[in-house]
Amino acid sequence: MELRTLRYFVAVAEELHFGRAATRLHMSQPPLSRAIKQLEAEVGALLFVRSPSGVTLTPVGTVLLDEARALLDHADRVRVRVSAATGVATITVGILGDGTDPGVARLAAAYRRSHPGVDIRIRDTDLTDPTCGLRAGLVDVALTRAPFDQTALTVRTLRTDPVGVVLRADDPLARSDRLRLADLRDRRWFQFPQGTDPVWQSYWNGGSPREGPVVRAVQECLQAVLWNGTVGLAPLGHDLPAELTVVPLIDMAPSHVVAVCNRADTSPLIRSFIEIATAAYRPRENGATGG
Repeated sequence: MELRTLRYFVAVAEELHFGRAATRLHMSQPPLSRAIKQLEAEVGALLFVRSPSGVTLTPVGTVLLDEARALLDHADRVRVRVSAATGVATITVGILGDGTDPGVARLAAAYRRSHPGVDIRIRDTDLTDPTCGLRAGLVDVALTRAPFDQTALTVRTLRTDPVGVVLRADDPLARSDRLRLADLRDRRWFQFPQGTDPVWQSYWNGGSPREGPVVRAVQECLQAVLWNGTVGLAPLGHDLPAELTVVPLIDMAPSHVVAVCNRADTSPLIRSFIEIATAAYRPRENGATGG
């Protein structure tokens, strides 16, 4: 199995939709579909159950997803160590959240202009690690959301976004103009896998212990709302399917988009990244929302 094909598979498994996965991978859908069919032929079993609304993982697909994530993480570690040994100027950026955020696009353009000879590598991560692999040494700097355990990290706030609750459109609470956390105390909420940063988990649970389905990716959260009526939090301004809506929460602390690096890291490339990120996000600080 090629690493590229496994990355394709993980994208489809996390998005649960070929079209969204193709957009995330910056490719068209037909070659993505062909690659997944070829992977299924190599495995000798179906990995997804297809439907007009998207896909779901088969039991074989679930097993492969865990193994593929582990293998890709290992490959990323190898790449980081080899780059360090060769002395090539590289920076690996971990990104969590909405890749369509215009702040990311402005930052990418500004950093390329400032450092045209630097090899910039991107590691797209799921919701289980708010540092995007920073503590594990998989990335040099992360674009993510706070709060999380900030021990030994340097965190720069880039933007502050209000937060709302994601509900199915036919949910009785969806007709409200705004809600309080107390309105949701008897509902099931998203949970992250065991071992996830407890500060991060507590924030997305509104500061209280909750029960509900375990999710790893944004699309898994949305599907949990659609299928099970689960509630969860999301920054305002995200585009949602017509079947879902988001209602502002008036007593929920806002979500902060942040740039993060290890406090002990003195690399000029990383420090420059933090400064350029601060400038790139500055135009949206006043009155704008987004993911």
